Parts: sequence; structure tokens; C-alpha cells
Amino acid sequence: MDSYGGVGWRGRVSRGMVPLLALHVANEYLRLGHIPPVTSGLILTNTLLFLRPGPLHRLLPSINRVWFNPHLIFKNRDLRRFFLSAFYHVNEPHLVYNMMSLMMSLLWKGIQLETSMGSVEFASMVASLLALSQGATLILAKSLLLFDYDAPYYSQFSVGFSGVLFALKVVLNSRPDADYSVVHGLVIPSKYAAWAELLLIQLFVPDASFLGHLGGILAGILYLRLRRSFSGPNPLTLLLGGFVKALSWPLRFLRSSRGRLSGRGRVGRGLADAGGVWRCPLCTFDNSEWLDACEMCSTARGTINNRNQFSVDEVRQRRLQRFVR
Repeated sequence: MDSYGGVGWRGRVSRGMVPLLALHVANEYLRLGHIPPVTSGLILTNTLLFLRPGPLHRLLPSINRVWFNPHLIFKNRDLRRFFLSAFYHVNEPHLVYNMMSLMMSLLWKGIQLETSMGSVEFASMVASLLALSQGATLILAKSLLLFDYDAPYYSQFSVGFSGVLFALKVVLNSRPDADYSVVHGLVIPSKYAAWAELLLIQLFVPDASFLGHLGGILAGILYLRLRRSFSGPNPLTLLLGGFVKALSWPLRFLRSSRGRLSGRGRVGRGLADAGGVWRCPLCTFDNSEWLDACEMCSTARGTINNRNQFSVDEVRQRRLQRFVR
């Protein structure tokens, strides 16, 4: 999460780093064979919100309306700033660094994690960490008012996905198989990796949002403690699972009610109800009773079910015709 003293925006014209990011994603896809939907969706969402191609530029709010600013969030109860600021980035290096970090942490460990957890549960974890990291940052900024130390943080503008990334790294590094991690060339015990990266980033990138990154670490720790304290499924997982089922129901209905969906010799109930079907003895395709010849291989209806009268090559060619038409 990068901080910024004002409310301007430094342009979204790609200077070559976004194509390099796309090349790296393609390389990881070719190397691994697949990228799970939530992981790839996070990368795509952050990139599109930065590039704002075509109509998205007019539909999406500008960065001036989504800066994470504790003062404005508390004053206006602005949930848009609270949630959307995590998906916006100040400039191209900021975006690419966060997405590369996302791939290094998620594509290295996260693919196994998303595959083992399931995409719905993994998405609920990311959503929970987003809310916890933003909330922790907000509380930290508000708490500093007690010490009259509000100027650098309470009125600061910041955006970026790095708070969520820090929370994800805490969760990923808590796994039993995570003994050591490499942080900018340093081999560090995994349970201290996020803290080491927090200090190194602040040392080399002073403009980075220290509270945003710290809030991410605290969110990851809180998430782990909550998961250990409460047994049973995550309520957010149940909500997302129900939403996914609701969205997929029309597809399942269409799949069961429409006609032939693939060259497997099946027809829908519509034709069967209209007059029944007959099965071709050669290609096994189920045809409407109204047809006198097979729709796939043109074998006449009523042909004796004796494949010996046809050569092996002819039977094979007629069956293959089902898939090339």
C-alpha cells in the first residue's frame, strides 16, 4: 500500500511494465498448467482497475474518490474508500510490484492452498483478510490520535493491495511445511518473514504506507486466531457457496433442458416427448423418430443391427462424422 500526500494521480499509461507482468503470468501458466480462478481473478481485477480500458474509464470511480483516508472514512462513513482502495494503485511500478508479489506468494504456495481449500473457501479467506487488514489500518490510525500523532497517518492518502498481501503471507507462512522464507535475498524463519519484509520495505521505500502493511500483518494474525477459536465452516464461505450455486443454477437447467450439447449421441427431452427416438446401429446416435436416416452418419433407418455387413474402416469413419459436423 503506497501513501501519498495529496490527491493527484500520476497517469495510467503503460511504460512496458504491464506487458512484462502479462508475460510473467503467461510463463507461470505454461509452467504450472493452470492458474486457479481466484488467484488469476485478483491479478486481472487489479490490472484492469489500473489500466481502465474503454468504457471502464467512465464506469469506475477515479482514484481521487477511493483513496484510503482514515479521516474521510470516519467522517463520511465511506465504505467505498474502505474497500475499493485496496484494488487501486498509484503508478505502474506500484501495480507490478504488488502483482509480482501476489504471484510469488500465491502461485508458489497459493495454488496448492486454493486447490486444497477450494476456490470458494479461498475467496472467502481473501475477502476476510481484506476487511480485517483495512479495519486494522483504520483502527491503528485512529489510535494514534490518543498520542497527538495524527498528522502523518490519520490524514494520509494511500491505496494498494499490499495490506492484503501481508495478511496472506502471514497465513501462508503459518503452514506446518513453511520453515524458512526468502525475503529480498535473506533466508528468514517463516514466522518472522512478514515482519522482516515490513522493515525492509520501509527502509528502502519510505513513502510506503507503514500502517497499511502493519495492519495487514495484524489482520493475518487475527484471522489465524479466529479460525483456531471457532470450529465449523466460515459463514462467508457458506454465503459465497450459496451465491455461486445460485448463479450456476440457470446453466444446470439449460444443460438439462436443451438439446444435444456434444457429439455423444444424446438428445434432449423435447424430441423424445415429441415422438420418441431411434438409435443408429452404427454410430449409436439417438435420432428423432421423424427422421428416416441418421443425422450424423446418414445410415438408413431400419438397417439391420449387424456391423459385419460394413467394413471396420467404414464404421469408424461414420462414427467420426458425428464429431466433425
